Amino acid sequence: MKTLFLLRHAKSSWDDPELRDFERPLAKRGMNDAPVMAGRFVERDSKLGCIISSPANRAKSTAKLFAENIGYPVDDIVSNPELYFAGTGMFLKAASLVDENCDSAMLVGHNPAITEFANMMANSDIDNVPTCGLVELSLPIGNWSDVDSGIATLIEFDYPKKKS
Repeated sequence: MKTLFLLRHAKSSWDDPELRDFERPLAKRGMNDAPVMAGRFVERDSKLGCIISSPANRAKSTAKLFAENIGYPVDDIVSNPELYFAGTGMFLKAASLVDENCDSAMLVGHNPAITEFANMMANSDIDNVPTCGLVELSLPIGNWSDVDSGIATLIEFDYPKKKS
């Protein structure tokens, strides 16, 4: 059994119109939301074996804030350029390449791919994974290389403004 977490980057800032999309930083709300979501993750007693993030500034910053707040070594976050403006196929490929020593992994990326990938994996109908939204999927596999669409069970879908 493997567990896959999908984390959409936190709210980004549009304050500097000169910045390229790739370079956009987190907005203040995003910097506040990532620790909140990390706290909820810890409260559920969830564990992570590895974090793989899009290299875009807002995704990388979200991954770092999340890691810091769950006690995961920030230096162990892996950057995967294919998760920037990726489609569901690239997310599936990234999941299939997770280190087999990790029983649980997190992919940090962008919409619409995060929402589409979550729905494809669990045959679910999530309308939209909002910024800093977190999806937990259970996969009935022993090896990440066996990951495939439609095999996951949606365990949790949480986001900053969700009422408990």
